[in-house]
Amino acid sequence: MNYICTLCGYVYKNAVGDTENGIAPGTDFEDISEDWTCPLCGASKEDFEPTDADELE
Repeated sequence: MNYICTLCGYVYKNAVGDTENGIAPGTDFEDISEDWTCPLCGASKEDFEPTDADELE
């Protein structure tokens, strides 16, 4: 399952992770630290919701 930032549209993909911010590929969104923020706009995890979007960046 991927998660989309409701503020800017950034899609967190479990398979890709967020390596620039120390999140390894394969890391489930639920396993990311609660203080992680959107790499594009700085939104909190609370501003993300599940999505089926695979192609959005």
